[in-house]
Amino acid sequence: MQRLMISARTLSTIPALLLLVSVSYAQVQPNRSSTYHLITDTGKILDIREKLVSLALQNPTFEIADHNLAIAEYNIRIAKGSWLNTISAQGNLNEYAINPPKASSNGSTTVNFATTYPRYNFGITIPFDIFTKIPNNIKIARENYLIAMAQKNDKFREIKALVLTKYEDYLLTKQKLELQTQITQDEFALYKKAEKDFDDNVIKLEDFNKSAAAWVASQIVKLDYQRNLNVAKIELEKMIGIKLEEVMQQR
Repeated sequence: MQRLMISARTLSTIPALLLLVSVSYAQVQPNRSSTYHLITDTGKILDIREKLVSLALQNPTFEIADHNLAIAEYNIRIAKGSWLNTISAQGNLNEYAINPPKASSNGSTTVNFATTYPRYNFGITIPFDIFTKIPNNIKIARENYLIAMAQKNDKFREIKALVLTKYEDYLLTKQKLELQTQITQDEFALYKKAEKDFDDNVIKLEDFNKSAAAWVASQIVKLDYQRNLNVAKIELEKMIGIKLEEVMQQR
């Protein structure tokens, strides 16, 4: 049996070699925008998230909540001015105050003072519930305004959480696709090697079929990740209303 002999000098050089390999690997790695990579720019990540939330807030559902809040504010104004509709004033002038009786041809005038006095009258009608109904209507309008405000705030939190969650799903799926692409490339290299070894009668048909099946399975997983990435991108763009590439270009 052969034994692998490693000298003490060789062992002392292993840590340095590992350090050199790790540094070289880090230098060739691309600068990715995914939050799941260690090499990231936190400022850019926060910036794009703020832009995504800002674009998502232009969603029609949030606009509806904003309009409902405006309606509630108008209802408060209506309730405050409703007291003008509850108070009514009436008045009239006596007919003889407008057209005084004229003397007859013989100089005599007959006037019925029961119909000439009073010369005018004026009255105001005030409902008994004016001091309870109107203040309560104003309070109801204010409560409806607060409800509309709470609904708007809740819709804001809901849209913000949803768009950021979809962005995280997009980043995670993108990284999975990147890793699976590398795995698929490795499986393809193994498949090509197995194909050559089979042609050279180095391996059996069974081993070649296993390598081919592993490559096909890896391709299927890659296609599944690609589909999930496309769907995540579509859902995110549905919320922000524009292409994700346009947001990336604005960074």
